[in-house]
Amino acid sequence: MKGNILVVDDEQIVLKSCERILSPEGYGVDTATSAKDALSLLDRNLYDLIITDIKMPEMDGIEFMRLVRAKNPDINIVVITGYPSQESIKEALSLRIIDYLPKPFSPTHLIEVTNNAIELKKRGVTPEPQVEDYTEDVAARLDEIIDRYKNKPGSLIPVLQEAQELVGYLPPVVQRHISKGLRIPVSEVHGVVSFYSFFTMKPKGKHNIRVCLGTACYVKGAEEIVKKFSEGLNVDIGGITADKKFSLETVRCLGACGLAPVVVIDKNTHGSVNPVKALELLKEYE
Repeated sequence: MKGNILVVDDEQIVLKSCERILSPEGYGVDTATSAKDALSLLDRNLYDLIITDIKMPEMDGIEFMRLVRAKNPDINIVVITGYPSQESIKEALSLRIIDYLPKPFSPTHLIEVTNNAIELKKRGVTPEPQVEDYTEDVAARLDEIIDRYKNKPGSLIPVLQEAQELVGYLPPVVQRHISKGLRIPVSEVHGVVSFYSFFTMKPKGKHNIRVCLGTACYVKGAEEIVKKFSEGLNVDIGGITADKKFSLETVRCLGACGLAPVVVIDKNTHGSVNPVKALELLKEYE
């Protein structure tokens, strides 16, 4: 078994979907329709990962996570979100969550986030992992960027842009650094990073591969394309190759349904991609 997972949500359809998707992947899945039931399960069982909704009756996900942290400070938590408030985002980040699952989420996205969280657990990484690219020198250079903009209106976006150019992406530790430097809520920083597609919270390779999993692309074999890239490059979805040359991610829609299935590499759009010959697209980037 790859790991034990507890899924907490007051919607049965979400629980059944998670169980149906994750069980065939080799995970043990327990479900609970309330935070109270979930706490009872935590007293009796050991889990590698908790996936929990934020908005639930009786006890919401934020309070549930606080109680979980009191029981087990190091357990990895992924939050399911529909339309979270800025305050709930701020509190979730303060409780050191690993990732978000926006509703509705695709099977591929659920598996990607779960695999990543379990891998962190296996490596002994706590919910506040160290970021390899966030060194003392980088922190000092971030301070220099912040100092140039902090007294100017609309400073957040240019600071984020330069920070991403410096680090390569915007992990939570960098977002918190910017939040403190500009004296704005971390929820506001996270909201901007999440909203704009040119910002990323995950490291990317020299060439970033995006595969569309929208309906039109999905029915024409997009998942097979993802599998070909993943196996051919030996990289998981959301991951980066050992030589940092390629990174692989999936997106909900690229707005090019007439060209389905669609793959975008860097800024180049490739339409009507043949899953069998998908890897041939990479030759011009090597």
